[in-house]
Amino acid sequence: MPLEIIDCAQGSPEWFAARAGIPTASMFATVMAKGRGGGDSLTRKTYMNKLVGEILTGEPMDSFSNAHIAHGRAIEAQARDAYAFIMDVDPVQVGFLRNGDVGASPDCLVDSDGMAEIKRKLPHLMVEVILRDGLPPEHKAQTQGQMWVGEREWCDFVAYWPSMKPFIKRTYRDESYIGEMAQAVRIFNVELHETVERIRRYGQPAKAAA
Repeated sequence: MPLEIIDCAQGSPEWFAARAGIPTASMFATVMAKGRGGGDSLTRKTYMNKLVGEILTGEPMDSFSNAHIAHGRAIEAQARDAYAFIMDVDPVQVGFLRNGDVGASPDCLVDSDGMAEIKRKLPHLMVEVILRDGLPPEHKAQTQGQMWVGEREWCDFVAYWPSMKPFIKRTYRDESYIGEMAQAVRIFNVELHETVERIRRYGQPAKAAA
C-alpha cells in the first residue's frame, strides 16, 4: 500500500481513530522487546491486547492526557520554531502517517527526505543528552521506525527545554536495524490478527469433525 498522510491534529479524535489497531513507531521498541530468558515480554503482550481491543471495539484504548503530556504539547511549537530557525528549514506538521499496517506520528516533515522528532527534556535530562552528544538509545526504535514508515532518509532528533539551547542531532536510516524491526513488526501483526480471530470465535460452538 502507498504511504498515506492523514491530515489531523495529533491527540485529536481523528488522530486516535487513524492509529487504532495498528502498531506505531512510538511503540516499536515495545514490539521488539524480549522477556526474561528470551520469552514473551509483558509490555509487548499488554500492547498487543490493547490493539486487539481497539480492533474489536473500534474504540481507542489510550485517549487520555496528563499534565506532563499537556506541557509537552504546549512547548512543542516553541521547539519547532527554534529548530526551524537554527537549521534554516521550513518544517511541515503532519497528523499521522500510515503505511500498510504500520503508522507513525512525526513532529514534522522536512524537505523531501527528512523529518524531525521533538522531545521535551527536563534540564537534568538535557544535560545527559548534551554530554552524550548522540541520539539517546531509548529513542532509536522510534526514530528509525518513523523513517521506515514515512519512507524518509534522515530524522533530526530535537531535545528541548525552554530556557536551554536546543540539542539537535541528525540520524540516518540504519537498514540493518530497520530490517530487524520490520521482521519483528510483521511477526507482531500476524500474532495480533490471530488473537483477534481467536477472541471473535470465543463462545462459538466448535465445528463437528467430518
